[in-house]
Amino acid sequence: MSVLFPPQHETIEKGHGRIEIRRIWTSTELNEYLDFPYVKQVFCIHRIFTKVKTGKKTEEIVYGITSLTQQKASPKTILKFSRGHWSIENGLHYVRDTSFREDHSQIRTQNAPRAMASLKNLVVGLFHFLNVPNIAKTLRNFAARPFLALQMLRL
Repeated sequence: MSVLFPPQHETIEKGHGRIEIRRIWTSTELNEYLDFPYVKQVFCIHRIFTKVKTGKKTEEIVYGITSLTQQKASPKTILKFSRGHWSIENGLHYVRDTSFREDHSQIRTQNAPRAMASLKNLVVGLFHFLNVPNIAKTLRNFAARPFLALQMLRL
């Protein structure tokens, strides 16, 4: 990626066998040209992942918009929000894919897939609220003894 301007913020982290560099550029210059409600900033995030063992590099560039002003969200804050979004997204999808076997679902018509996803999100949210340590194990227990689910909900 050829860069005309230095990034407004950069993070470098090492973990999970890789080095991750994240750079961000933000701007308000395009706000008047975008046909998108409430846009206050646009941003570009450049991510570079290097596997420590092999030295193999992977790069990706993502673009985004936010309704947060520069006063409410600095480049550092937007980069942090972006990172946090993916940890939530990955955590929820991992649980839905593994515990609920969502990728194997046969539900495909009309609004049924969306309704099922909402119900699964509700269950995951309840389990987190109730500090359930192992969602998969709890689901297996409920499948074998459904009355336990009602007890947990105090019904």
